[in-house]
Amino acid sequence: MPDYRSRLLACWRGKAVGGTLGQTFEGLEGPLDADFYHPVPSGMVPNDDLDLQVLYACVLAADQQPAVGRMQLAQAWADHVRFPWNEYGVGMRNLAEGLLPPQTGSYDNWFTCGEGAAIRSELWACLAPGDPDLAAAYAYEDACFDHAGDGIVAAQLLARMEALAFVEHDTGARGIERILDLALAATDPESGIAHVVRDVRSWHAEGMDWRAVRERVVHAYAGDDFTDVRPNTGFVVLGLLAGRDFSERILITNNCGFDTDSTTASVGALLAILDPSSIPQRWLDPIGDDLVLNPEIRGITAPPTIAAFADLVSELRERIGGAPPTRGALESRSAPRGLAVTRAWVSTDRESWQGRDLTGLPPQGAALPDFGVPGEPIELPGTWVRMPRADFVSPIQLLTYPLDGRGSEHIRLVVNCTEHLRVWLDGECLFGSQGSQYLFPSPHSTPLGQFVDIDLPPGPHELTLAIRRPPRHRDAAEWVVAVAERPSMLWVPFALRATTTPIGS
Repeated sequence: MPDYRSRLLACWRGKAVGGTLGQTFEGLEGPLDADFYHPVPSGMVPNDDLDLQVLYACVLAADQQPAVGRMQLAQAWADHVRFPWNEYGVGMRNLAEGLLPPQTGSYDNWFTCGEGAAIRSELWACLAPGDPDLAAAYAYEDACFDHAGDGIVAAQLLARMEALAFVEHDTGARGIERILDLALAATDPESGIAHVVRDVRSWHAEGMDWRAVRERVVHAYAGDDFTDVRPNTGFVVLGLLAGRDFSERILITNNCGFDTDSTTASVGALLAILDPSSIPQRWLDPIGDDLVLNPEIRGITAPPTIAAFADLVSELRERIGGAPPTRGALESRSAPRGLAVTRAWVSTDRESWQGRDLTGLPPQGAALPDFGVPGEPIELPGTWVRMPRADFVSPIQLLTYPLDGRGSEHIRLVVNCTEHLRVWLDGECLFGSQGSQYLFPSPHSTPLGQFVDIDLPPGPHELTLAIRRPPRHRDAAEWVVAVAERPSMLWVPFALRATTTPIGS
């Protein structure tokens, strides 16, 4: 592959350009009107999209006989990563509690369909240029650490597209269409990712403006999670199809909003692989060539420049030699245990205003009442629960969790819940909320009113939740309880379990 080196280097430069452009706008709904970097940087802006791929490459390169496998990648997370965000934090918590991939990604994870693995896809294409099946197999080994379902499918789709871009010689619209055809043909046709890609292509083919297509994507696929791969993959495809050159394509994707640093970086990397000369110098000059990582990546010596990183990946590709992934974990491990709690069904229907407010729950600030109803032991599926309204046998569900900081004194306690809520610690009121229709249960950015920062004395405690039955127009209650250490915001392993026995044993 005579032009491999130039395409490889361009990949990482395009990734850095897109990630730097998109970071300012991350999480905004859009549509946006950006036309360049805001602000214009004086060097590369670090981004987890690239950081984690640098980490993987360094860890693999340190092996005498490097091979891509989920267990080695999972160990890299445990040893070197301190990112608390979304699926990253859940995957690391699950690993610390004794689970192995793919259960670290599939168990008790509200963020299974986040962008976190899709944004790590370029490395696998660079190690398998022109071989989309191998690139997708590598991407699975990575993605199953912290994702399931469409979160994995999206990573595999992008890895396929990027691997195909290495050998596609038509750099125009026909080349992009061919890449999409081949990658989509190998994607589960019933997946949400396949549906959104087909929809975007169809709507674009009708001659609709990109903003109109974006609105349809948002209406059909968007939810609370701005990092959801379904709308974001749609925006990647939309930028590729609706733009005429590198600049217009990354700007269209960025201006769709949502997870902009991720989507725009994916478009920038793929276009750069397809045509290394396509990146205008005005995008490259502000970021330079220095490779800058976030401080949450620890214990590795990264290459000093993007060019040196490209050299590392090129050498790693030669050493791996197209070998298939290694299988270090059993797919058929026993199901992990849920959370053991106690539950009582109670009501304040006969209470005076001193015993309840308009929600029917005890007033904000009141100590935990003695409802006179004993709790029964039950097992919840995990920290994330979705309970149908019909399963509420009384207006209020009272749940008591064991709570232990496991050596972490400064904690953030999150109860992100769709319904009216009260929270007590050892019988004393911590906080309450009047219901939140916005779920985003990541400790670093939980919705306001759904968490509290406290100093937790050592030893066991009791955490009690009172959750009001959903109103008739809503068919289920949903909540996530998280315990994170401050200031890192990493989940505290075993914080909501009475023992530290591995949950996958």
